[in-house]
This record gives sequence, structure tokens and C-alpha cells, in this order.
Amino acid sequence: MTFRLNRAIAATGFCSRRRADELIAGGKVMVNGNVVSDFNFAVDLSTDKLIVDGHVLKAKQLDYVVIYKPKGVVTTCSDEMGRESILELLPRNLAHLKPVGRLDMDSEGLIILTNDGDLAQSLAHPSQHVFKRYEALVEGNITDAALKQLAKGIRLEDGFTLPAETTLINRSEDESIFEIAIREGRNRQIRRMCAKLGYPIIRLVRVAIGGLQLGEMEPGEWRHLTVREIKALKSGLLSGT
Repeated sequence: MTFRLNRAIAATGFCSRRRADELIAGGKVMVNGNVVSDFNFAVDLSTDKLIVDGHVLKAKQLDYVVIYKPKGVVTTCSDEMGRESILELLPRNLAHLKPVGRLDMDSEGLIILTNDGDLAQSLAHPSQHVFKRYEALVEGNITDAALKQLAKGIRLEDGFTLPAETTLINRSEDESIFEIAIREGRNRQIRRMCAKLGYPIIRLVRVAIGGLQLGEMEPGEWRHLTVREIKALKSGLLSGT
């Protein structure tokens, strides 16, 4: 696969794209023995020999993992309060991965971790319309009107929420279970939405990110994404609901 020269350099992890531009402009970049100053020059890291400022660069190995984050685990790479981090659930050889997006400590479910910065940025950006689907257990007998309001949008202190999708699973006088799919990533958004309507969250589980499903995974369990899943994510085929 070919990339623009600055992107190819950044993809190896050697430096940022901005720094790559500076090195290209300064004549510090060679491709197959020739100095290249064209920022749009196409490079295939699997076949071309790339030397930057005297360093031979090779394609960085990209890893893609999904994990069932248990309740009580934080999604940051480290925690000043000493709480268990999601990275502690992975083997040491995957400790370089970073979570895509976030999931609050009291919630559980699916998280993607990767060192592919481009994919992570794409999946996390609201403009990509990647829906995250959750199963919510709330206090009380939730009404159809409340489900419609959640789908339409709720005014929170940080503004109106975008339209969502809701599906009732079961309800009783004491509690209700429903699915809700959102494409935003505000802090504790679903909890705040439900609380605003008078239905406090008892349990919240993320069951899907786009077309990636939690399936039969157990809390703390992780697996590598398949080649097919990775290709689908990159092409946008798994970005819908």
C-alpha cells in the first residue's frame, strides 16, 4: 500500500507528520537511494527503502484488539489514583496499544485498542457517524414517551444530544432494559440522559461499536481483530449500526 511521503514517515513512528515535512524540506529524506523533496511522493513501506536523517525506517507493526472492559476498570493508560487500567488486562507485548474513545469506570463492555493512529482518530471522530450500541438497565418502568425523547435528543448542560436509536427489551414496575445507540462520546452521556428523564442507570454495557459485536465475550476477555474486521473498519463497512 502506498502513502504520501510524510504520512509514510509518520506511520513508522519515527516522528510526526509536521516534523516529517520539515525533514523532507531539509533534504533529509531518501527513497531507494535518492533524495526526495516532493511531499506528494508515493512510498510503499513494504518495498521501498526509506532513510530519514540517516535512519532506515520500516513499517511499524500495527495491532488491533477488542476487549470486554469490566466495571471498575478505567480506560486511561494509567491512573493517578491507582485504579486498575484497561492495559493491565492485556499481556505485556500489547502494552503499547491505546484505547479508542472512552468508557466510564462504572460502565462495561466493548473497547477497541490499537496503535494505528489514523484508524483510531477516524473511529473516534463524530463526523464518521460510528454508532456505539449499549444495553441499559434503569430504575423504574420506562415509558414509550421517554424512549422517544432519548431517541430525539436530550438537553444536557453541554448542549442537546444528537438523535439516537432506542429499542425496548423488557420492562417492569421496578426496572427496565433497553438498547440505545449513540454516535457521540460525551462524558457519561447516556447516564446523564437517563437521569434527566428520571431513570437512573443500574447497569450499562456497550454491546457493539459499529458492526463489531461483544457477542459471547466475558468481562476481562480480549481478542485480536480478524483481518476481515480490520479491513471492514478501514473501509467503513463496520461503521454503521
